[in-house]
Amino acid sequence: MWILPLVGYLGSVVGFCFLTLAIASGLYYLSELVEEHTVIAKRLLTRLIYAIIGLQLILCLADGFPLSLTLMGIASHVVYLGNMRRFPFVKLTDPLFLASCLLVLVNHYFWFRHFSIAQSRSYAAMNSVYDQPDIPSFTEIASFFGLCVWFVPFALFVSLSASDNVLPTIGSEPPSHDSDGKNKRQSIVKLGVDHILSGIGEVSRMAGWKKPEDRF
Repeated sequence: MWILPLVGYLGSVVGFCFLTLAIASGLYYLSELVEEHTVIAKRLLTRLIYAIIGLQLILCLADGFPLSLTLMGIASHVVYLGNMRRFPFVKLTDPLFLASCLLVLVNHYFWFRHFSIAQSRSYAAMNSVYDQPDIPSFTEIASFFGLCVWFVPFALFVSLSASDNVLPTIGSEPPSHDSDGKNKRQSIVKLGVDHILSGIGEVSRMAGWKKPEDRF
């Protein structure tokens, strides 16, 4: 068989494209909800940060999670909490915002390293293939990463907003303004999606695939 594997590869590519579009659409919709309900979003995110800090303390005390990594996770969420002082506005050059982006990667690396070492030690201590390794399951590890490592930064990324002139735009259109003459607040996600679409449209027009008056 050599046709069926090609069909499988094609189906995988199509499925990945649909999944990517679904995620992008969901992020776009969530960013619009946050724009309409800023006060509620700020309250929920603040309580969420405190809840995850409490969860990390419970995991450290009850399940023996390493104290150093727990303190690092708590400190990271305190930094995330600092982004709430001007919520939902953010400057991409704000030290707290840059520190938050860095801490997400640092937390992911050290927690991934912790679980990897724990798994290696557990398998090395096994005397028989029938022994059950004393390690968290994949579902438990994935849930921990989703809730305690990635959830708050992801929610902040969707919720934080910026004015139209934060990201560069292709073309000479001036930034949009609201009825009061101020820069209109837009989600970073929406700005990023609009910027990508503008870039694709500009490349298409330069290549002659689209007319200048065509839009996505």
